[in-house]
Amino acid sequence: MTVVYTLVLVMLTAAAALTLWRLLQGPTTLDRIAALDVFVVLIVAAAAVYAAIYSDGSNIPLLAAVALIALVGSATAARLVERWERHR
Repeated sequence: MTVVYTLVLVMLTAAAALTLWRLLQGPTTLDRIAALDVFVVLIVAAAAVYAAIYSDGSNIPLLAAVALIALVGSATAARLVERWERHR
């Protein structure tokens, strides 16, 4: 199982690197907001892999709360940016 965990963490790291590239190079603010949301989801997934490796389920509610807050924050930010672009 160690090989599986290592492979998953490598793939999450590669996805995080690509997401950071999109966050820094995104042509629009909405691209950056989406990249930030994906980055938070990747962090939550990495923390879930950590919980699986050490068989520690004590932080699962915290992971769910962080993912929910990130979703609400991204939706709110996207809505505000869309409204701001319309008034420009």
